[in-house]
Amino acid sequence: MNNETTTLISLKEAMKRVDHKLQALEAQFKELDNTKDTLTQKFEQHSKTLASQAAQEEMWTAVLALKFTTMELNILYSYIIEVLIILHTRVLEKLPDLVRGLPTLTSVLRRKVKNKRIRVVWESVLEECGLQEGDIMALCTFFIAHGHKADHYAAKARQMYIRDITFMITNMVKYQALQDGLLRAVQVIEKGKAVRTPKEQKSSLKELIPSIKN
Repeated sequence: MNNETTTLISLKEAMKRVDHKLQALEAQFKELDNTKDTLTQKFEQHSKTLASQAAQEEMWTAVLALKFTTMELNILYSYIIEVLIILHTRVLEKLPDLVRGLPTLTSVLRRKVKNKRIRVVWESVLEECGLQEGDIMALCTFFIAHGHKADHYAAKARQMYIRDITFMITNMVKYQALQDGLLRAVQVIEKGKAVRTPKEQKSSLKELIPSIKN
């Protein structure tokens, strides 16, 4: 075996070793990339959880800080409970085979998290009513905070006691998410569906633009 042959064999072996190292590095990079993606997803989920918790805390603070009279609270409660009943009823109408498994709106809210069919129906019902999840959080928070001590007033009684419920809400409720939820609840009962203002629609479009670009 001459020197050229020996050199060629050594070169091939060296290239094999380099190739093996490159493959090992590639595998490590893939593993690091997968780890990065996993950590990014966990971070994003954690951020969403923290944001949701912060929003819930702000909503509770706003609801507990309301300075309405007992009569005013009763009237707001009346609109809210009627909206919640409407939502529950419409879900059951679309899911007649699940009536026994969804006895309350709470059961709908709980089961929609893991049940896609219930979730799709729930989202369609919200859309029909012109409501969003943020509105439901506001209404449910109010219901939990004040429902145990509130009485339901029929429509005629509500109109007799307060002629302009929209003005009362706008004037008394300063936390925007709570104000929006209460106003939309009134619209659902009085007009059949909540109507988003041009300003709200424009704001929603801006929120969608980043996700469209991504």
